[in-house]
Amino acid sequence: MTEIIIDKRYCGPPNSGNGGYVCGRLAQHIPAGAEVTLRAPPPLDTPLATTATDEGTWELRDGAKLVATGRAVSVELARLEKASFEEACAAELLTPVKPHEHPLPTCFVCGPARAAGDGLRIFAGPLGRHAHTPVLAASWIPDPNLAAEDGLIATEFLWSALDCPTGFACNCDPQSSVVDRTPLLLGRMSARIESRPRPGDRCIITTWPTGRDGRKRTAEAALHGEAGSLLAVAKTTWIAVERDVQLGR
Repeated sequence: MTEIIIDKRYCGPPNSGNGGYVCGRLAQHIPAGAEVTLRAPPPLDTPLATTATDEGTWELRDGAKLVATGRAVSVELARLEKASFEEACAAELLTPVKPHEHPLPTCFVCGPARAAGDGLRIFAGPLGRHAHTPVLAASWIPDPNLAAEDGLIATEFLWSALDCPTGFACNCDPQSSVVDRTPLLLGRMSARIESRPRPGDRCIITTWPTGRDGRKRTAEAALHGEAGSLLAVAKTTWIAVERDVQLGR
C-alpha cells in the first residue's frame, strides 16, 4: 500500500480533485493502457491509500470509502483527429464556455481564473473545418513545473490535459453538433501514453463526442506534438448531474 495526497492546486470542483489528474495518479501503478473509474469525489489535502487487489486491479480509498478503481486495458480509438497548432489556437477562441460563464472557474485544467503556470488553462473550441461531425481542439504548452524527475512532463498531467476537453466535447451533440450547457462530472477515463512532451513543447489536443446513453456521454481525445507525433489518447465517460452536484455541494 502507498499513500497519495491530492493537493488543492489540482482541484476540479472547488472541494475535490480534478478527475483526470486523480485518474492519472492512480494509473501510475498500471503499466501501458489503464482505465480508472471514479466512485466518489476525490478529497483534497487528504491521505488516500492506493492498494492492489487480488484481482489485479488497484483501488484508491479515503479510509473505508472507495474513491476510484483502476485496471489495465487496451485503449484504441475508433478514429484519430489531428489539427495544426495554429488551428488549435483559433479553435480555442471559439470555446463554447466563456470565462464569465464558466461553472468551475478554478478548475486546474480548464478554469479561466487560474493563472498561467498554475492551471493548465486548456479551452477547447470547435474546429471550423468539421461541418458535420463536431471536433474540438485546443493548444497546450506545458509549464516547466509539470515536469517529472526525468525532465519530461509527468504522466498525470497528460491525463489531466485530455480530461476537460472531452467534457466540452460531450456537450456537443454527436448527431446535430448542437452545444448545450449540461453540468457534467467525469465518471470513467482510460488513456494510453505513447510519448511525453518536454516543458515548452507546443502540443495540440483534439476531441470529439462519440455517443449518449441517458445521463452518460462519451468522448475520445488525442494529444499530438506540433510536428504531428502522437503523444497520448483517451476515452472518457461523463455523467450529467445537477448543478449543485457538479459544484460539490
